[in-house]
Amino acid sequence: MSDLTRMSAAEQAAALAAGEVSSVELTEAHLGRTAAVDASVHAYLDVSAEKALASARDADARRAAGDDLAPLTGVPIAVKDNIVTHGQVTTAGSKMLEGWVPPYDATVVTRLRAAGLPILGKTNLDEFAMGSSTEHSAFGPTRNPWDLTRIPGGSGGGSAAAVSSFQAPIALGSDTGGSIRQPAAVTGSVGVKPTYGGVSRYGAVALASSLDQIGPVARTVLDAALLHETVGGHDPLDATSLTDPVAGLVEAARTGELEGLRVGVVRELGGEGYQSGVKASFDAALAVLEAGGAEIHEVSAPSFEHALAAYYLILPAEASSNLARFDGMRFGLRVEPAEGPATAERVMAATRGAGFGDEVKRRIILGTHALSAGFHDAYYRAAQQVRTVVQRDFAAAFEQVDVLVSPTAPTTAFPIGEKIDDPLAMYLNDIATIPANLAGVPAMSLPSGLSDDDGLPVGLQIIAPARQDALLYRAGGALERALTSGWGGSLLDRAPELTGTTGETEPTEAQR
Repeated sequence: MSDLTRMSAAEQAAALAAGEVSSVELTEAHLGRTAAVDASVHAYLDVSAEKALASARDADARRAAGDDLAPLTGVPIAVKDNIVTHGQVTTAGSKMLEGWVPPYDATVVTRLRAAGLPILGKTNLDEFAMGSSTEHSAFGPTRNPWDLTRIPGGSGGGSAAAVSSFQAPIALGSDTGGSIRQPAAVTGSVGVKPTYGGVSRYGAVALASSLDQIGPVARTVLDAALLHETVGGHDPLDATSLTDPVAGLVEAARTGELEGLRVGVVRELGGEGYQSGVKASFDAALAVLEAGGAEIHEVSAPSFEHALAAYYLILPAEASSNLARFDGMRFGLRVEPAEGPATAERVMAATRGAGFGDEVKRRIILGTHALSAGFHDAYYRAAQQVRTVVQRDFAAAFEQVDVLVSPTAPTTAFPIGEKIDDPLAMYLNDIATIPANLAGVPAMSLPSGLSDDDGLPVGLQIIAPARQDALLYRAGGALERALTSGWGGSLLDRAPELTGTTGETEPTEAQR
């Protein structure tokens, strides 16, 4: 593996600024890494080598001309394939949009291009971001670089796998109920869900509009902060966009300290149902927090026990509405009925039957039922009332502590196929991440170590009050420094090396 691909985004940016490497060299190194290993990992649905290299040449030319440059100019990036890219295919992991080339860029992509980041390609995801394992992609599953027989999390497993297999230093994902954080946890990477509205959603293929949030995937907290500042900030094209400036995140990630930080351990986001190795890693991280001067308090948020049920009524209801546009007449795929006249109703049925996968159909049916006459008050309205109570519990908790912590996911990465036929078991993977989406507060997952059970990565989740993303990065950066000083380097330095395209990995000592 090239030493260039092992560098963090911040290190790559520093090397570019010092003239030690060019953007073209960085981009070629990552494209070469993808050519070597992605047949095994399947992180990407589309790799755009020529466009990425053209962007890299432009970044190098701007640097040579002495132009004012952004901190990450010339650093390559991967983008989740539910974020639209002008002139480059965007499928949302669905046959419904197979081959679709958008006529415009998402706001975050516009900002990436303006900052001069070459886009390496579009990453795999569960279809329309519905899933926790990236097994529901219409184009095949992504595999976890730590163990290619296991899932990389979902829905954004492709972005997390690209970063953790060193095919990209940073990536963009989207998080509706944990789709950035849960993949980060099981792949040993860092994932951040910003405050709702802090990063524009314009150009993201909508799943659940009141929950969706674009955010960074990275190998370090600092890299996540650099990317967050690059794409964040107000966007007049997004009606939910906050007017708050996005600033101070990088400084917080670099200089934050644990001393005096009040940390709340959420009673309802632990206990029974969590893998023993996950519990042990979380407890060890709490000890590191305390040793660094943080104050540890237990807090209770009783409504969190009902958050999962509320989420799986609100999300399907909004998804049912958002995906109604894919009807065979206005957007995406069109399938004519096999027999009989091509009426609007019959075309719609044939198109949606062929274009949507099982999980998407399941959630559309559930959401349509929850919104139907006679059931709206019993289901959807009741779920929204639970959401309000979740928000109140967060507010009460943040009166006692600065940030909240929990394991990001109840288990490490499970084997591919283990839960694909058990939707309820799959949904439980999001039990710890969903409350933050319901409340719109920022949250981060960072590696807390390897599980004693199986030697696979475990993630720790940090949650901060709304609009206090800088506090999130302060806590995350400080904890990361404390943890990595004990490990002697990044957790990903201990990952098994992919041996090529054979579908095999060399195990680490911990995994042996």
